[in-house]
Amino acid sequence: MKLDGLLKPLSEGRRFFLVSYLPTCAGLLYLLLLVWAGAWGWLDHAMSFAAAWRTITGLGVGEVVAIVVAVTVVALMVQPFQLAMMRVLEGAWPKWLGAGLGLRIQRCRKERLVAAAELPQGVEKLPDDTVQKAGAAGDELRRRFPLPDHLLRPTALGNVLAAMEDSAGRAYGLDAVAAWPRLYPVLGEQVKAIVDDRRDALDAAARLAVTMMITTVAAAVLLGWQGWWLLLALAPLVVSIVAFRGTVQAALAYSEAVHVAFDLHRFDMLTALRTKLPENTKTERQTNERWCDLWRQGVPLSTDFVYVTDKKEP
Repeated sequence: MKLDGLLKPLSEGRRFFLVSYLPTCAGLLYLLLLVWAGAWGWLDHAMSFAAAWRTITGLGVGEVVAIVVAVTVVALMVQPFQLAMMRVLEGAWPKWLGAGLGLRIQRCRKERLVAAAELPQGVEKLPDDTVQKAGAAGDELRRRFPLPDHLLRPTALGNVLAAMEDSAGRAYGLDAVAAWPRLYPVLGEQVKAIVDDRRDALDAAARLAVTMMITTVAAAVLLGWQGWWLLLALAPLVVSIVAFRGTVQAALAYSEAVHVAFDLHRFDMLTALRTKLPENTKTERQTNERWCDLWRQGVPLSTDFVYVTDKKEP
């Protein structure tokens, strides 16, 4: 057995623990605490956290193991839905659920940044702070919104990720969505570690936001007949809102890492594809566009396309 074969499960286990297990554990333990305290839904039962504490201190080893196993099973069952959860947070829902309103809000925010990034016309000498503010607004515009309006999404998270997909590698003639699966395997260890860490942070924040929202609904059902105790359902709601805001910041950091990956390792991808390295930007764009046409639309490479072969190979 090779060493890298041992390290891969370790890294995957870390991601599972951070992204799937911890949020699931937090949600289930919170609901268990409410049940142990007497939140039994429509059943008439008095709430008492003293009772919950007695239950916790009275748990045996077998019961603790059973809870850990149950949390692990639920986390494993939910793990395949990570991409679907991310799509929901990006705004992939119908207009009747509020997507139309979200799009209008995001469009207004983009228009405000566009206006802030424009410099006044007809002025010979602009103050330095005016130029700096316009530059900062332009930078925010590029990081937070895709350039074409048809790529706008109903949420801030969706627009940050859309901006990344629209702009990463574009200066080199690369389509980020088509090129990324080919670029990622050839990344250097340091860059790949940064990309993976930031992706894990993004997925963990997204999972926590969705899990806590589901926990809020379940807690509201359990506490619906407990009077003022219903306010306890606000705790996971606050965590969900904060976690969703965290996804936007995590997405900005992940986007930066992806841009850096294209900047530093795009030639490594061409080398892996046995493609002659371009000598200027024009040739680079033409070469990359050919490959992206193949990956995205299945357009074959021209018959005169020349590969680079290693003369040392037999």
